Amino acid sequence: MLFNTTYKDINVTRQINDLIGKPYSLWSSIKLKGVGSKRMIIDEASPQLKTVLNEIDDINYGNIELRPGGILIHITKGLDRFSWTIPYFHLVIFKSNGISIHSNGKFVHFKKNKTLQENKSFFKKLIAQKIKFEEHHKLNLR
Repeated sequence: MLFNTTYKDINVTRQINDLIGKPYSLWSSIKLKGVGSKRMIIDEASPQLKTVLNEIDDINYGNIELRPGGILIHITKGLDRFSWTIPYFHLVIFKSNGISIHSNGKFVHFKKNKTLQENKSFFKKLIAQKIKFEEHHKLNLR
């Protein structure tokens, strides 16, 4: 689901927490060595997500936040901030000339550049968290 998180809204926060869990505590975040990625350049997005991208030739930025049950992709459009929630069981990641994150027919493609390389360890952590979640919930999709 896509939410406008520019301003704090208790109902939106509750929906996000219900979908992918509450944010990690400070101690858990330290143990995981961080739960957020660095800012990356969005190269392309699915038509359903184009509405939250800058229409002009501005650079679109996004970052990823880990949650116990999934991820949040934060996208900045001007002064507004949108958050796309993806539960781990819907998350699909492709590495093709950058990183592409897919869920329920929507996708965001992050450009291959220096910031993507700096987030290499973050993506390893993300995949490890997804595997841990699937093992815990015994999700075999075969």
